Amino acid sequence: MSRVYISIGSNIERYRHVTAALDALADWFGELLISPVYETEPVGFNGSNFLNLVVGIDTDWSVGELSRRFKQLERDNGRQVNARKFSPRTLDLDILTYDDAAGTVDGVSLPRAEILKNAFVLQPLADIAPEERHPVCGQSYRQLWQAYDQEQSLWPVAFNWQGQLISRPVGCTE
Repeated sequence: MSRVYISIGSNIERYRHVTAALDALADWFGELLISPVYETEPVGFNGSNFLNLVVGIDTDWSVGELSRRFKQLERDNGRQVNARKFSPRTLDLDILTYDDAAGTVDGVSLPRAEILKNAFVLQPLADIAPEERHPVCGQSYRQLWQAYDQEQSLWPVAFNWQGQLISRPVGCTE
């Protein structure tokens, strides 16, 4: 079994599409390791805020199989195949890491470059895998998040999934 971390994002009908992604991942892989859900401003274009999170799974699926399934799940949720890279989206799933793979595997670049560039990927990854190490630079995700110095706003939001509060805003204890 391989440990895989996946980023999930949506800025169109956000709660519906993130829920659909979590439901599909749970159906395919069983237990999920789920980060808090963050609201973030779009990066690279003007538009509605995103919901972003990271999920950890254990799987024996190949990188190629994961990629194919994720692309189909995006399409099933209304993702436009030919949309510009920096544009609104119903659902975006990206393989961040696959064990400690580095390089291009089944056409997927690993680890995903956004880990080191975007707070909406790095913070949730540090939340659920703080001591795991980036496969290339060797630093833990906690260390990388503590050293992160980009100007990107993100804040945790309340999110219910399968009848449970899986994410809550800062200062909220219930």
